[in-house]
Amino acid sequence: MTVPNRPAIIKRKKIVVGGGHHGGAWKVAYADFVTAMMAFFMLMWLLGATTEKQRKGIADYFNPTVPINRVSGGGDGAFGGDSVFAEETFAYNGTGASDRHHSVNLAAPDDRAEGTASGRSQQDAEFRALEEMLLGRGGESAVSPRLARHILTRLTDEGLIVELYDVEDAPLFAPGTAAPEPVLAELLDIIARVFALVTNGVAIGGHVAASPEVLRVDPAWDLSTARAQAVRAALEAAGLAPERVQRVTGHAARRPAASNPMAPRNNRIELVLLRSDMG
Repeated sequence: MTVPNRPAIIKRKKIVVGGGHHGGAWKVAYADFVTAMMAFFMLMWLLGATTEKQRKGIADYFNPTVPINRVSGGGDGAFGGDSVFAEETFAYNGTGASDRHHSVNLAAPDDRAEGTASGRSQQDAEFRALEEMLLGRGGESAVSPRLARHILTRLTDEGLIVELYDVEDAPLFAPGTAAPEPVLAELLDIIARVFALVTNGVAIGGHVAASPEVLRVDPAWDLSTARAQAVRAALEAAGLAPERVQRVTGHAARRPAASNPMAPRNNRIELVLLRSDMG
């Protein structure tokens, strides 16, 4: 039996040489894109969550030509104190001009701005020297550690604020009254001597913690005002000239310093050493 001839089948195999693995390059590009978008959204959030002065402080912080100043409780633009995200942050505001200085107002705009800035800088230096005297940053403090825990200072547009506040085991006033405790008398005697080194006006503000009970007649207004008046009398008795006191106010529990309105930290007295163009 004869087998018929079959056609020959030829298979050709195509071999690709080179190229290597190149499927992961898109992942690197995608990661860069996600990082850039995250940074963009963080920038947008910061712009919406901060004030103009806080944004200026953030910008100044990354500017190597702006010195960082040490102040208590706040900062001069470049975070000289607490973080802007802290619960109890005190803003250090910018500077402004005053219409009280007639000779400065007659100068050209540039000269007026330079004169105002120079005056502010000189007064800031004086205020910081008083801060160092109270808190002992430059050496010996005028107050003992027992008294220093009641003091917080900060520099603002209005002037140097010296805040005296209650601690858990040492209130400044007898509870519910305007009768100063011995610790407050010691503090005011020292502050009167420190304030006597300058001639700036003084403002006194009283603050109290909120009551845990709802009362038909809220005594907070009268109590905060009476405490501010008691501090004024104590300062004058310690040697502060009466004509330097520009105002005495009571704020009740309207401006709490702590998140809990009933916290002892809210029982406080604010003494403001006013700038020369403020009072």
